Parts: sequence; C-alpha cells; structure tokens
Amino acid sequence: MLPNVLQPNATDHVPVLADEVRELLAVKPGETVVDATFGAGGHSAVLAAELQGRGKLIAIDRDPTAREFFDRFAKRASVQTRFLRGDFAVVLEQLAENGVQADAILLDLGVSSMQIDRPDRGFSYAVDAPLDMRMDPSADVSAAGIVNEADERDLATIFRRYGEERYAKQIARAIVRRRKERPFERTGDLVETIRSAIPAPARFGDGHPAKRVFQALRIAVNDELGSLEAALPAAFAMLRAGGRLGVISFHSLEDRAVKRFMRDLERGCDCPPDFPVCVCGKEPQLRALSRKPIRPSANELTVNPRAGSARFRVGVKTG
Repeated sequence: MLPNVLQPNATDHVPVLADEVRELLAVKPGETVVDATFGAGGHSAVLAAELQGRGKLIAIDRDPTAREFFDRFAKRASVQTRFLRGDFAVVLEQLAENGVQADAILLDLGVSSMQIDRPDRGFSYAVDAPLDMRMDPSADVSAAGIVNEADERDLATIFRRYGEERYAKQIARAIVRRRKERPFERTGDLVETIRSAIPAPARFGDGHPAKRVFQALRIAVNDELGSLEAALPAAFAMLRAGGRLGVISFHSLEDRAVKRFMRDLERGCDCPPDFPVCVCGKEPQLRALSRKPIRPSANELTVNPRAGSARFRVGVKTG
C-alpha cells in the first residue's frame, strides 16, 4: 500500500514556461492582464512584474485555497489586483458580458502544484489519501462518487476518452468487482485495483500504471474539457485588438481543443473550397505566434520535471 501522507509538502511553486509566458504575452505597463488559473500565483507574479507598477491584474480560480496565495501576492504587487473565485469559463463569460476588456489572458490548464502538493485533496496516485479530486471542494461530484456509482461501460469510456487508457475495459471491470465488496474511499485502494487489472509487463512501461486513470477521473470530476470549450471564446471576446491569449495544456485532448479553436479563428473565410472567390467576407480574427506548441527547454525540465508534458500556444487578436 502507499504511504498515508496527509500533510502538504513545503515546496516552492515553480510556474511552467515562465520565460516563454513573459516573452510571448508581452505585457506592457498600463495593460489589463487576466490570469484565469491563478493557483499559487507563480505566473501572476511574472506578469505583474511586467506591468511595472501601472495596470491591473485579475486573478481567477475555482479553488478556495487559492485566496490565501492571492492575498500574499496582492500585498507584494505594485499594481491594482482583483480575485474572482469560480470556474474560469463562468467568470470569463461574466466579465465578457459586462464589457471588461483585457490585453493579455493566460490559462494554465490541469491540476495546479498547490493541489498536487496537498495529498489530502486526492489528486496524486503517489500517496494514500481520500479519493476526492475536486478543484472546488464544494462541488457535488467527487472521484469516489464516479468510481463507486458509474456503471462499467461509463467508467471504461471515461478512462479511454480522458486518459487514453489502453486497458480501460479491464480496469473498469476490476473496479466494479472490487466495489461490490466495499466502496472505494482512498486513492491507495484504487491504485492497487488498477495495478491488479493491468497485465504484468505493462505495469513497468510508460510511467505509473495509475496515471492515466487518475488523469481521466480528474478531468471528469471537474468537467475540465467542457470548461475549456466554454472559456476559450469568452476569453477571446474579452481581448482588445492586439490582445494576446495564451494557453498552457498538459495533455493532447486539451491541446487539440486549443489548436482547433485558434485555427478556426485564423482561417477567416469559410466558403466551400470549390468557390472561385470568397463571398462570406470573413476575415481572420487571430494570428498564432507559432504553428507548433512551444515546449519546455531542457534546462527547465532539469529544474522542474513536472513541466515535461506542457504545451504552450499563443494567439494575437487581429484588428
């Protein structure tokens, strides 16, 4: 069994791709910046420094524990700051509807370091803790609820769709068999069940055998892809002409959604390909700053191995 660790580790938050965020979002003094996934405030500190005492930074996070990090950040920041708690899709939509405009918006997707480093939140398969995974602890659905209540077919679909898990059916079957004896309450129980369901050679392959299932459950519990699909157009609507939208993703499902969104805005004309001339009159609304996602450097990976799967895409809103 895994160790029962309920106290958070005292680790410093290292923002992923900090240099690239600083360079490509190109924040200038006097601008309005939105950090839509504040977390422990690492990226906000980088962006606020670029404002050089003039401008505004709006921080958003659904996790109530982010507030204490924000309060410390706000005391040090030399610019106007504001914290809004909630799902970034909902908050960004509300800001856009209220006419709030921004010059730079950053979304750093997935689970934050402060959540991973709190084992009692249940995000990590490396320690034994309550099976939770809610980014907002007040939300109704937890990982334990899904694992104990979803039927076998739905579990397999979640593991395959959100975790790209090769052995989704076998793991779902093992979970249903195990929960007939007693419900799942802890991450350690789930890890052991996953391990037992996977063929022995695969247990020593690409990383920890439970990582894909834990990723899939976290995405399902927090409706992360649904929030992203709603947040992208809301964030784009908030941008002024020349504003920059940056998104850091950590797995292919997120990155494909961001890539598709930006490509659609870049394309402009949506006339059928056999039309000799454009009749729709649609112009490109966005210019991507790179065709491929930006990845962490070798130096960053040495300092921060958690950045290994990060992909960064940035687009500029055209006039």
